[in-house]
Amino acid sequence: MLRLLEGSSVTLRNWLRSRVVGWLDAGMSGDLNVDGVEAVLAGAVGRLADPGFLVNADPEEVLGLVDAASGPAGRFAGAVYRASAHLHRDAGAGVRRQLLALDAARYGDRGLAARITAVPVEGEPAAQWGVEWATGGMVDRSLWQTLAGHTSSVVGVATGVVEGRPVAVTSSRDETVRVWDLATGRQVGQPLTGHIFGVIGVATGVVDGCPVAVTGGADETVRVWDLTTGQPVGEPLHEHTNWVRAVATAVVDGCPVAVTGDYDGTVWVWDLTTREQIGEPLQERFRSDVEAVATGVVDGRPVAVTLTDGGGMVRVWDLATREQIGEPLRTHTGPVYGMAMGVVDGRPVAVTGSGDGTVRVWDLTTRQPIGEPLTCHTDSVGAVATGVVDGRPVAVTGSVDKTVRVWDLTTGRPAGPKLVFPAEVHAVAVTSDGRPVVGFGHEVAVLARR
Repeated sequence: MLRLLEGSSVTLRNWLRSRVVGWLDAGMSGDLNVDGVEAVLAGAVGRLADPGFLVNADPEEVLGLVDAASGPAGRFAGAVYRASAHLHRDAGAGVRRQLLALDAARYGDRGLAARITAVPVEGEPAAQWGVEWATGGMVDRSLWQTLAGHTSSVVGVATGVVEGRPVAVTSSRDETVRVWDLATGRQVGQPLTGHIFGVIGVATGVVDGCPVAVTGGADETVRVWDLTTGQPVGEPLHEHTNWVRAVATAVVDGCPVAVTGDYDGTVWVWDLTTREQIGEPLQERFRSDVEAVATGVVDGRPVAVTLTDGGGMVRVWDLATREQIGEPLRTHTGPVYGMAMGVVDGRPVAVTGSGDGTVRVWDLTTRQPIGEPLTCHTDSVGAVATGVVDGRPVAVTGSVDKTVRVWDLTTGRPAGPKLVFPAEVHAVAVTSDGRPVVGFGHEVAVLARR
C-alpha cells in the first residue's frame, strides 16, 4: 500500500483511508491485504476514463483519484476534471456534465466532449447543447495539445463566411483579432494586429465581394480588415476621441457602411467602400458611453439602434435620412451594457441586457416592451445576440455570473437550462445555422444543438 501512496496527494490518502475504515467496519479485515487494496485502488483509478463516473460521482471521490491516475487516458481525464474543479464541488451533476464537456473540448478531445454530453443524469433532462469545439489557452498544456487562443479577455464575437467557410471573428484586450474556422475550431491565418490597448468592438461585412471585419479599439481608431488575406484595408479611421466600444455593419442604398460608437457618446457612420465618414455624427457627446450598436430594418427602412448606458437609453436612427426616429426608449432603470436586434413574428425587436441581471425585449415598431423582463441571470448582462434555432427566434445572453442563457423570443421563456462557464462571459454571437459562439475569459467555444 505504501508504494501506491508514495507521491500521491493528501486527498488520495484521505480517500483511501476512508475506504479502508469502511472495509474494517464492514468486517472485511480477513480479506484485506496490500495486493487487494492495490487492486481495488487501481480499478477505482481506472474509472476516470468512464464519462459517467466523471459526471455523476462525488467530486471528492473523483479528485481523490486524479493525482494517482496512470496512463494517457487516466491522466488526460484527470486534467479535464481539474480544469474546473473549483466549480464541481458546488455543482449538480447536470451542470458538471456541461462543464466537463466544455473542458474536454478545451483540451482538444471533441469525442470525449460528445460522450460526456451524452451521459444520463438522474432527475435531469438530456443535454440540449453540446460543445463543438473550444480554445484552450487557459488550460494545462503539459498533457495535451490545446487550441491556443487569446491571452486576455475576449470582449467581442462576430460571425461570417470566408472562402465558403463559416468563421467566427473574435476581439480581445490582448490587442489582437483572431479568425476561427467554425467547422474545425482551428485558427485561420495569423492574428490580426495593429490596435494598441485592446480591441473591443468587432463586426463583419462584405465590401466589393470581399469579406471584411471592422474593429474598434481602445486606441480610439476604427480598422477594416480583409478576411481573405488577413491584411488591413487602408489606414485606420481616426474621427473618434475615446475607446470605440460599439461596431455594426449595414447596407444603405447598396453601399456597405459601418456604424461605430465610442465612450464619449459619439456615433459615426462610415462608407466602407471609400472609407470616409458620412456626414456629421448621428449622435455626439451625450455624456454617456455608447455601449452597443445594432443595425436592421424598421418599416422598410435601414436603421441603426444605439444604446447608451446612462439609464439604458435606446435611440433608433434612419440610416438613409440620418434622422432619429421618435423619442428615445428608456429600457431599464439602471445601466445597460448589451443589445442586439432581431425579428419576432415579422416585427423588429431590440433585446437589451442590464447591470441588474435582467433582459428586456422591445417592439421597435410600437416602441413598447414585449412582456415582462426576463430574469434568470444573477449579475450584469453585457453580452447579447439574436438568431434562429430550430426555426424559432432566440436571444442568447451572457453574464458576469459566468452563465449563458438561450431565450425563446416567441414565448419569452428560457429555451432550456442555463449553461455554466468557468469564467465571466463578455461576448456572444449566433451563427446563421443557429450555433451560439461564446467568449468566456480568454477562451472561445462553439455550442451545437443535440
